[in-house]
This record gives sequence, structure tokens and C-alpha cells, in this order.
Amino acid sequence: MTPNVNSDAGQGWRPNTPEKLFIGGSWIDSSSENRLDVISPVTEEKLFSYPEAGPMDIDRAVWAARDAFDNGPWPRMSPQERAVYLRKVADVITRRLDDIAHSWTLQVGAPIMLTKKLVGQNATLFNYYADLIETYGFVDERQRDDGGKARVVREPVGVCAAITPWNAPMVLLSYKIAGGLAAGCTFVAKPSPETPLEAYILAEAIEEAGLPAGVFNLVPAGREGGDYLVRHKGIDKVAFTGSTAAGKHIGAVCAERLARVSLELGGKSAAILLDDADFAKALPSIMVYSMPITGQVCFSLTRILVPESRKQEFIDLYVGAVKNIKVGDPFDPATQMGPLTMGRQRARVEGYIAAGRAEGAKIACGGGRPVGLDKGFYVEPTVFVDVESNMKIAQEEIFGPVVSIITFKDEEDAVRKANDSDYGLNASVFAADPERGYAVARRIRSGNVTVNGMIVDPKQPFGGFKQSGVGREGGPEGLDNYLEVKTIHFAG
Repeated sequence: MTPNVNSDAGQGWRPNTPEKLFIGGSWIDSSSENRLDVISPVTEEKLFSYPEAGPMDIDRAVWAARDAFDNGPWPRMSPQERAVYLRKVADVITRRLDDIAHSWTLQVGAPIMLTKKLVGQNATLFNYYADLIETYGFVDERQRDDGGKARVVREPVGVCAAITPWNAPMVLLSYKIAGGLAAGCTFVAKPSPETPLEAYILAEAIEEAGLPAGVFNLVPAGREGGDYLVRHKGIDKVAFTGSTAAGKHIGAVCAERLARVSLELGGKSAAILLDDADFAKALPSIMVYSMPITGQVCFSLTRILVPESRKQEFIDLYVGAVKNIKVGDPFDPATQMGPLTMGRQRARVEGYIAAGRAEGAKIACGGGRPVGLDKGFYVEPTVFVDVESNMKIAQEEIFGPVVSIITFKDEEDAVRKANDSDYGLNASVFAADPERGYAVARRIRSGNVTVNGMIVDPKQPFGGFKQSGVGREGGPEGLDNYLEVKTIHFAG
């Protein structure tokens, strides 16, 4: 590993510390005296604190969203009218991209060179759904067998709670808000307590764009506040991104009153390199997506499946590249990997590294803390070899820079091992013949598969099979996620 800690690039940037809640179109004081702390993953010191929303604030936000949906203009506007507002939000977001990128790096520790590349997806989502709803078929005329007519209409599901995690705060919120607003829904957003800044930027963008009061409400809170929001009788749908354990809890709570729910959860994704794959061509995609944001991404390709006959060839290539990853100050444009986001996350990752050693897997590189980085939640990029599919490190989501290399005998064995997981979020298949890769992709039980690369496109649906979730975000399916279907029959 190459420590990279001497740059002060970006360190002069500081956020405006949030001090209000955004409810009913106004910035108001919290009713609670509790404050939440944001800790720097680089210095381990407090960056700032901000007010936590209490139950009274959440009630007020839900009823503001309820009134905006039941009595306000937003769901009654034409799709073309809503599209105008969505584009205005996109325009404001575009002006704030530097703020969004810096907020992401400051709170999460994601390298600035990466956050600046990715933040454009937020405006893309709002513009995409603005374009989509101008041509989307919200009303479908149908003929019945008895000669009568029916209209199948798609209407907004109602008031939605958007609960988002800390690893990619803005884009995961934008997926929900852009698609749901396009449908005509109203929202109460609860971001992760570790990363509030991007949600505040979105609230400011929505306010500046002039959306009606109560359409979007922001109530930052911890776990108890999130649970209170999920259980609230005024919420028609919960849209959640986060851990599978939390998703199961939210799903069970919503089932009690049959509230609608969509869940984008964990992953243990496989990259399959078939026996004819060009390893050199595959390497760039695998390098970018096996440990993105220090491995704290649900779709990371954390299991790399290689033919037994070419095992050492791939290990030499991949481990050589991993050893050259520049680890250090995330605000330095040359840094490729920053720290983990929280102390508890570092402890979790170190626990999995110990478990891998205990089960008999061997570390090809990494496994400790980078030399020269004594402060900050840093862990070396770590690669395990001699990993069996039933090992803990091959089965459980680590959410850190830890990758397992697993060998297979033939194509059947590769498919079996790729599917040997409770998760099914993402995968890649590398093959000399793209159609062979496609045939294998069809056999992988995963919501997303890329042949000869790794692609996440906000204009295409994203979501998981099995314990990786329920529902889809992005693409037309991300709009469908916020619509109910109603059939209206004409008699006589």
C-alpha cells in the first residue's frame, strides 16, 4: 500500500452546519434537545453536531406530507407540470455538485476523485424522470370481452418515507425522491445520522425549485426515529436502502398494516472469469468495483471466481494491482482509497479478516492497518486466496475492502458457486464470447449482471433477488415502484 497523507487539498471547504428541520415548506427548530454528532473518518474527531428530530417533529412532517398529498396540488398536477419542477431541482443540484462531492468525502471518507465523478447521477435522475413522465402511459384504455370498456390507471401510492444509508447518501436518496416525486407522491426523508449534509442540500434544492409546501420534508434522526417513522399510520409506503437485517425488520413492521415497501439491501456479489476470459481486459472493472468506497458498497464484486487452471495467473495480476492502490487522505486527488466511515465499521472488517484467517483462508495482501496511517479508520485493501464457498468471508457481507478469490472446475461449478449465497444483488461475467457470457448471466440468481464489465446505470432498474431486497429503483421500474394500479370499468 502507498500511504498518501500529505495533501491539504479540499481541507479549506467546510459545510454549513445544519440547525433546522425542513417541514411543511419551512425551516423550523426541532422539538427535541438531542443532537447528533458527525465524526471525521480521517481524524476520528467530531466534525459538527446538529439537531435530531423528535417524535413530535416526525408527526408534524408526516401530516405535512399527508396534507400535501390529500389536499395539495402536487399529485393533481399533470405529469408535464411535475416535470417542470423536477428539472428545476436538477438545475439547482447541478450548481451544487461540488458541495455534494465535498460533503460525501468529508463524512464518508470516499476519495474526492471518485465523488466528483459520481455526483452527476443526482441531476441525471431528476432529469430522467422528468423526461419519462411526459411520455409514460399513466392511463391505459382496454376493451372487455363483453364489449364494454375499462381504463387501467396508475396513481401515486401516497405519502412515502425515504430512509437512506450513509455510504452513498445523495444518490441513494435521489433514486427514491426523483422517482417518487415524478409519480406524484410526497415524502418524509430520514437520512443516516452519520451523513445528513446531502439531504439538507436536496431540501434546499427543492425549496429553491418552488415545489409546493409539504411535498418534501426532512427529519434527520437516529434508529429510534427511523422506527417511529416506519410505524407511523400516516405513511403509505416505506422506501429503504440499507442492511438486510434492518430491511427484514422494516418489512415485518410494514406487513403489520400492509404498508407498501421497497427494500434495496445487502450483497455478496460475484465476478466470474470464465476459462476463455481476457484477464487483462477484465482487471480495470474488477479493480474499480471490487472495493469501491473502501468496499462500503452493496454491489461490490467481493467474490472473484476464477478457473482452477488459471488461478495463479489471476492472483498475480490482481494482487499486484491491489498492492499499488494509494491509500490516504480522501481529499487528495491522488488518493484511490480512503478510510472506512466509522470506528465500528473498522472493527467489523477486522473481525472478518480474523475469521478468514481462522477458517484457513490465506491473505495474499493486506490484512492490517496501512503503515503511517495511525489515525483514522483505515484498513489495508485485503485479498484472501484459498477461500471455500462455505467460509464466513465468502458468505457474509463484510462491507469493507476485503475480497475473496475462489476457484471453480468448470462452468457448472462456477454457476453453482456464484449462486451459493443468500444474496442476489449484482454480478459480472467475463468471457471471450459475449453470448456465452450472456448465457451464464441468465443462470445467475441476481438482479443485475454485467457481461465483460460492471455497469450501474440510473436509467435502468436496479435491485436484488433473494435477501438483497424487494422492488427496483432506476429506470421505468423505479417509477412503477411509486404507483398503484386502479381499474375503472364502464358499465352499460
